[in-house]
Amino acid sequence: MKRFRRHGQETQRDKIKQELFQFNKTVEHGFPHQPSALGYSPSLQLLGIGTRSGAIKLYGAAGVEFMGLHDENAAVTQVHFLPQQVELVTLLDDNSLHMWTLRAHQGASELLEIGRFTLTGPPGAPPSVTRVTAVLAHSSGELLLLGTEGGHIFVVEVPGFRELEERNISLEHITASVPESYVGRRSLEHVEALQENPVDPNQVVVGYGRGLMVVWDLDKQCAVKHIPATQQLESVWWTEDGAHILSSHSDGSYCRWALAGGEEEAESEEEKPDTPYGHFPCKAISKIIEVTTEQGPPFLLFSGGMPRASYGDRHCISVIHSKTHVALDFTSRIIDFFVIRDGPQHNGEPSALVVLVEEELVVLDLQTEGWPVIQTPYLVPLHSSAITCSHHVSSIPLKLWERVLAAGALQSTHYSKKPWPITGGENLAPDPPQRDLMLTGHEDGTVRFWDASGVCLYPMYKLSTSAVFHTDADPNDNSNQGTEGEWPPFRKVGCFDPYSDDPRLGIQKIHLCKYSGYLTVAGTAGQILVLELNDEAAEQTVEAKVADLLQGQEGFRWKGHTRLDVREEPVTFPPGFQPFALVQCQPPAVVTALTLHSEWKMVAFGTSHGFGLYDYQQKSNVLVRCTLNPSDQLAMEGPLSRVKSIKKSLRQSFRRIRRSRVSLRKHHVNNASKLQEANARLEAELAEMELAPVQRKIEARSSDDSFTGLVRTLYFADSFLSDSSHHTPSLWAGTNGGSVFAYMLRLPPVERRAEDPVTALPAKEIQLMHRAPVVGIVVLDGHGAPLPEPLEVAHDLARSPDMQGSHHLLVISEEQFKVFTLPKVSAKMKLKLTAIDGSRVRRAGVAWFGSSRSEDYGESGLTVLTNQGDLHVVSLPGLKMQVQHPCIRREDVSGIASCVFTKHGQGFYLISPSEFERFSLSARCVVLPRSLVEPPPRSPSSTKPPLQPHGASPQHRPAACVFTESTARRVMEHALLNDESVLQEIQKSLEGDQTTFLENNVNSRAGGEVMRNGD
Repeated sequence: MKRFRRHGQETQRDKIKQELFQFNKTVEHGFPHQPSALGYSPSLQLLGIGTRSGAIKLYGAAGVEFMGLHDENAAVTQVHFLPQQVELVTLLDDNSLHMWTLRAHQGASELLEIGRFTLTGPPGAPPSVTRVTAVLAHSSGELLLLGTEGGHIFVVEVPGFRELEERNISLEHITASVPESYVGRRSLEHVEALQENPVDPNQVVVGYGRGLMVVWDLDKQCAVKHIPATQQLESVWWTEDGAHILSSHSDGSYCRWALAGGEEEAESEEEKPDTPYGHFPCKAISKIIEVTTEQGPPFLLFSGGMPRASYGDRHCISVIHSKTHVALDFTSRIIDFFVIRDGPQHNGEPSALVVLVEEELVVLDLQTEGWPVIQTPYLVPLHSSAITCSHHVSSIPLKLWERVLAAGALQSTHYSKKPWPITGGENLAPDPPQRDLMLTGHEDGTVRFWDASGVCLYPMYKLSTSAVFHTDADPNDNSNQGTEGEWPPFRKVGCFDPYSDDPRLGIQKIHLCKYSGYLTVAGTAGQILVLELNDEAAEQTVEAKVADLLQGQEGFRWKGHTRLDVREEPVTFPPGFQPFALVQCQPPAVVTALTLHSEWKMVAFGTSHGFGLYDYQQKSNVLVRCTLNPSDQLAMEGPLSRVKSIKKSLRQSFRRIRRSRVSLRKHHVNNASKLQEANARLEAELAEMELAPVQRKIEARSSDDSFTGLVRTLYFADSFLSDSSHHTPSLWAGTNGGSVFAYMLRLPPVERRAEDPVTALPAKEIQLMHRAPVVGIVVLDGHGAPLPEPLEVAHDLARSPDMQGSHHLLVISEEQFKVFTLPKVSAKMKLKLTAIDGSRVRRAGVAWFGSSRSEDYGESGLTVLTNQGDLHVVSLPGLKMQVQHPCIRREDVSGIASCVFTKHGQGFYLISPSEFERFSLSARCVVLPRSLVEPPPRSPSSTKPPLQPHGASPQHRPAACVFTESTARRVMEHALLNDESVLQEIQKSLEGDQTTFLENNVNSRAGGEVMRNGD
């Protein structure tokens, strides 16, 4: 029998929910994971990056971002923009070609896939015949030339992807035009490169893997010249004046071929290779380009070519200009590079070198002495050192924001002063309503501050904690510059540096007070640093205060890593956040919980052994509490000891097998069955060892399980603990075993705060019956609202909490949410999560959800992420489930573990080591990229005449007809169809007056009429 509901109330609540909650995955911050291809459109000023997972991402000016995803789960191997158009073509490693366009919709552009194509060969032909190895987007914007593994060149009309069979260049045509003496020596192999003559668009050079290069005339359908190189070909570059062709080869050499003479001269010309880095065997030069300058010699740039024995592991691009020769040394593999040029036609002075390597994008200023790096407004490698934790702070006060920016500016003096050179598109996104900070902790002991207010995650400031400790790194070591006279002349570029001097430096927890400027960070070896923001450099000594969390308990022996050695001498700290206090946990285990109360000048910290409270004004320990159970022996093992125990177990297993085999020989029993039994036993032991770390991570459900004493959460609150009439400061701690500890704090009066000690008295202790780990604690005031942050009320940014009514304690465990009354601590209500769908809470945070309809209305809610990857919003204080949305794949354990919530209903999680996915559960607070890219105006000088076969009769001229018809179709798709004059022009063109139509179209565009795609 159905339950009766009051439909009016439900409908009203549903409307409010729609105004409060809306789930969106909004933007991806950081650097694309595993990039595989690079493209650039000079006319659009857009950069395109393809990845191994099949994503295609476009970037222009700061905030102009587009993303598309191929349906096929295949790597993008090439990206080519069609000249003077808003289309681009991608080639995947499954040999499919895809056409994308930027089409306007509701005033903003969006990236859409509009076609796909796969070459099909004749029946029975091997796949190599149509396997595409080289792509040339012809300057006419109408043709794609596709070179294949079989040596053929297919000509395809775009954007319709129609193969023009009569224009194809077969391998037989090529070999017929090459002297038999060359063809007889070797097979030509695959098409390695295709390049268009910059002066004559009817000519292209076809480069074959074996070294042969053929200049082919598309108009006359014949070879004009052949260049019989003998070395394996890697790349080809046609110089701007059309007089020379550069070829680079697999032996580390490159050649310059003159094209001025006739065919006989080209045949007789001897190859004069230039090997830049000596006569010893060198690695291949995979790409070479030459860019002319208005005055002076050209720039020559090439990748690779390093001496194989000495520097074969280096990833280098060499830049040669006049007497300057530099080998740019990158820390990861080079994907591709190009040069940006000045001028309206983008053929002026070279201004910037853009290099895509596997882990970052590096842009160098070629017009400033020393060729400094230009700081990127996006695509910053978040993982320059591996991210170990993150912390988000909303609504940063302007004063703190400016001070952090000023400290960061002092760290950026080595960057170029030139503006970002990629400026395509227009950012239409509104200015962010508030200033948000994202702090990321890293494996090398650094904390990076990011501007997370808008679409671009922009680097602001970097804090390093390693100066406090003795490490293996030499502070005077300058590895960025090569030594004087070194050859090759290396210069380190890029900021990706995944190597940590000491893994104990890794940052595990961060907490920043935005009102006072105090910051606390905690690390892998039990170190907790308290820092304050200082605008001037300062020299000071940081003394460590030891917190013994074992408190003399017997029977426990720490087997993990040792603590870090603190420098005893004074250290000069640059402007920015400077450490002034240090707590060292003993044993030096990973810090698992951390919180700071800047109004009380207190820091609370927790590890797998217990928790402590530190007064950073008096620099003294207030409280140390051990939470270990007698069975928590695993908590005494560090990660290194586990490796040792696995090695030991493996040794013992193999010894047992060896002994069993010896005994088998002695007793002459059935060797096969015994050996099989021993192997099965070994496999079982190995499987058990493989599962052991996972079993340790599974949260305890009984007091006998390990890690029950691990502290998961810490919380400061000013609430009622002893009676309902006196509220006092308190500290709450939740553990892995379902225990909650509450301590009452007695703070001396303000005038005596620096002299009198702070005391902590045990007040309450709760043991959850289901013993699930406690992941969050929140105290709600008399109105059911979460208590404000420290100093938030003092800065008039939050209303004072209600201290008249009774407070409530919300305990968030992995399995349920439970509300207790204070001060009696009696259970009032609960919401079971695990009982409903078997999921467990992994992350929880309090957020304010503002209504999208009314500025004055909003609700507090609990944002929750489960181990299934689902997001929930739970109402406060009523604990009613509001919305549920799948967000992260349940298999993506690292993504779930990295999730961080904001105070306004947004969140971030890592979708790869280098990328944050941003999402929003709020209908009001959404950060979405919104931008417009307009088609470039075609000037008459840049419009090339359509190609047609030489001497073709009217019935054999399909290509010329295809060009004009396809142009008419493309304009019809992209034009303002509500403009009658445009419709009349299209009609006229379809009736046969194509020439007039094209001229009128070009003139109208050049005259300033903006044609937005898809409007």
